[in-house]
Parts: sequence; structure tokens; C-alpha cells
Amino acid sequence: MAVPLPVRRWHADSLIKAFFGSNALIAIVVLALITIFLFREGFGFFGKNLANIRLYRRAGLEYVDILRDSANSHAALSRSLNDIRKRAAATESADTLSRFDEFSTAFSDSAENLNGLVSDAGDKAVALRDALALLIGDVDHSGENSEQGAATPPIDEAGTIAALRANTATFATTAAALDRTIRDLLKTAPSFQDAITKRAFEYWTKKVDGYLASLPATTKKLQAWNPERPVPAYRAVTSFLFGRDWITASFWQDWYGIIPLFVGSFLVSIVALAIAVPFGVASAIYVSEVAQPAEKRFIKPYVEFIAAIPSVVLGFFGIAVVGQTIRHVSQSSFFHWVSFFPISERLNIFTAGSLLALMAVSTIFTLAEDALRNVPRGFVEASYALGANRLQTVGRVIVPASLSGIVSAILLGFGRVIGETMVVLLCAGNRIAIPDFTQGLGAFFQPVHTMTGIIAQEMGEVVRGSIHYRALFMVGLALFAITLATNYAAQKLVARYRMSIG
Repeated sequence: MAVPLPVRRWHADSLIKAFFGSNALIAIVVLALITIFLFREGFGFFGKNLANIRLYRRAGLEYVDILRDSANSHAALSRSLNDIRKRAAATESADTLSRFDEFSTAFSDSAENLNGLVSDAGDKAVALRDALALLIGDVDHSGENSEQGAATPPIDEAGTIAALRANTATFATTAAALDRTIRDLLKTAPSFQDAITKRAFEYWTKKVDGYLASLPATTKKLQAWNPERPVPAYRAVTSFLFGRDWITASFWQDWYGIIPLFVGSFLVSIVALAIAVPFGVASAIYVSEVAQPAEKRFIKPYVEFIAAIPSVVLGFFGIAVVGQTIRHVSQSSFFHWVSFFPISERLNIFTAGSLLALMAVSTIFTLAEDALRNVPRGFVEASYALGANRLQTVGRVIVPASLSGIVSAILLGFGRVIGETMVVLLCAGNRIAIPDFTQGLGAFFQPVHTMTGIIAQEMGEVVRGSIHYRALFMVGLALFAITLATNYAAQKLVARYRMSIG
């Protein structure tokens, strides 16, 4: 008996609905499993991080780090002198450079007593930290318990803390002597003929004045430090979300702050979008509204073909060609007027962002071109009927009407570049530090590390279940939240765009 046509159609519709509905359900289940997996593997990080911070204060490492900050600030000023020396080498006389080298060496040696104080105090704090860690069963700070039955040496915690705090008076004396030495040294500072080098040295001198002014405040911090002051539980969260240090496998103290990784990812994405958005949107407008059919058939496939290039190939291209070219250009005498040129690192934010821009162009171009093409032709014809020319029609009718779609294309391009791993791992320089924004645009030519890069680089080396392992999953969870929010915003804009033209 033949099956009626309406019944056959009902069965076909049911099969189609079941097929696509099951695929949609699978996508939702996979998304939920990813979220659950990230939360499960990252669970426990904040508890371990809090215990880590409390041990840091109890053992006196926090006290020593107050001392260490002064020593590190002095070392940073010495490194800045090296940068000035590189610039001066091209413009100053040999006699000036010789006197500057003597000045630089004397400045570096002026912190010898301070560095010795930090070293002695650090040895005491590390010994106490290791003893306390053995007592509570976390010797290596990696989440692995110590061996059962290990002998616990006697701990003179109060005596060690008292010996550490006795360094406050020593620091005050050392800081006063350091202040006198540096101020006397500044009176013998060499003078420069080159205006840019002279301004750089004057700026360095102002930073030295600020450093010397901070020494009394450091003494007050040492006096106010109290190892018995409780560490609130929220510090485990804030130290991760707002921490400026990502330090692992350290003999001193491990820190898991996401800020340098987030800043690196964000700056690389900003450079990529700054290059990709004008090219992608302009190309979409040209192909959609200006190009002839033959041009469209040529341009569109080639722009979209860029998405098929493997990211590792782009990474190798960035290392061998782009980074090397940028550094070579920065060393040209034509760009001597640029304050942050020449650059010493060929792998930096700009190199990685340039390669990511190439990857984002095809995404932005394709989606923006679709948005422009979907503008009702009645809008265009009405504009022409009112006497507007092509440029006026594009700028005042077509682009505003498709603006939501273009913005969503840019957001999806942002989600594409911030989630990229291989290019940034190869081309961003992998230095875990916040760029020096006092250099202005020069900050974009400094090496950084990114959230995706740190996961790819360190996940294979960590102990499963350790605090480091869980911290990487928390970074992954933060990255997942950022990309999910970006895609959600893009979808909302797309929906708004469709309603506006519907």
C-alpha cells in the first residue's frame, strides 16, 4: 500500500528535524562539558593560592620583598642607563661615552650594600619558609605532599622573624648612605650633545629623584609590617585577577597573576585589529559596492583563502621575515627621530599583531561583505534617486544600515585573534611582563606573553593537581569567558542588525 504524500513529507521533516536538532544538542552538551571540565580542573586553585600567600607572609618573604623592591628599582634604573648608552653610541664622542660608562658603573655599584642586605634577609626567610612548608606537608609548593614520616626540624619562628625585623634599622642607614652617594654622583653626570639622548637622560634623572624620594616610605613599610596580620580569603581571588606577576617554579615565591598575560593578549589583539579592520572593512565595501564582477571573482576568493594558511606557517614567516624586517627598519638612520627606536627584540607585540591581522582580515572581510550585501537595494536606489553619488550612498546609507553587521564582524575577528595560540607563541617574544607604557607607542614593540601562549607552553610541564596546573586551567577559564562574551555580543549585534533590515 502506497504511503500518502503528506505522510512521507511528515516523516522527512521529522528526520531532518531530528538530525539537525541532535547536532544542536550535541553542541550544547559539548559546551557544557568544556565548562564543567574547566571548573573541575581549576577547582581548588584559590584554596591552595590562599595557603601559599599566608605562608609567604608568615615566613617573612613579604618583608624581604619590600627590601627587594627597592633593589629591583635600582637595577631597573641601571638597565635604563644601558638603553641610553646604546642610543648615545651613535651620536656622542668617545670621551663622553667613557665618562658615561664610569658614571653608569658607579651608579650600579652604589646599591652593593642594599643588595647584600636583601641577600642575607632572603636566606633567613627561605630557610623559615622551607621549615614551615615541611611542617604543613608542602615542601615543593607544587601540590605534592611530602613523604610520610619525614623528620621535622625544630623551628625558631619567633627568633627568625625578630632577626628579619632588625633589618629595618639597617635599611634606614643603608638608604641614607645610598641617597647621599647617588646625589653626589648626579653632580658629576656627563652632558650630551644629541637632543634626544639629552632628553632621555633628563627623564632618567627624574626617575632617580622619584626613587630616592621613595626610600623613606619603604622604611615606614618595613616598620609597619606584621607577620601575624591575617590574610583575608579574597586575596586568593584578587591576587589572580589583578596580580601583576606570573612566576612559577621559583625558589622564592610563586605568583599567579593574570594581568600581564591579559595585557599581552589584549595589546596583540589591538594591533591586529588596528591593521585588519581598515583593510577588511574597506575591502568588503569595495567588493560589495564598487568592484566589477570580474574583480569580485578575483578578489573575494583570494582574500578568503588567507584563512586556509596554517598558523604555524604564519608564525615561521613572522620569525624569519616580519620580525627581522621591523628590527632592521628601526635601526635605519631615517627613523633616528623615533624615541623608542632602534628596538632590540624582533619578536614583540607588533610582530605578532601584524601576523594575526592577516588571519583576521579574511574573517572581517567575509562577514562585513555579507552585511553590506544584505542591505535592501531599495535604500540604495532611493539614495541615487535623491541625487546622491556613489561615495555619499556608501558613506551615508549603506554603511550605517549595515553597521551592526560590521561591528559584529569586528568582534568575531577579535575573538579569532585573542584565541590564537601558535602565532603568538612564536612571534610575541614570550616575556611575562607588563610593557613599559611610559615609552608611549614604544610599548607595542616590547615582548609579551599571552593567555593562550602560557597554556600551550607550560601545560605539558606541570604536575597534575598542583597549584600551577590548576592556575593554567583558571587562565583557560578566563579566556573561555572572554571569547564567549565576545561571541555573545557579536550575536546580539547580528540579531539587532537583522531586525533593523527585517
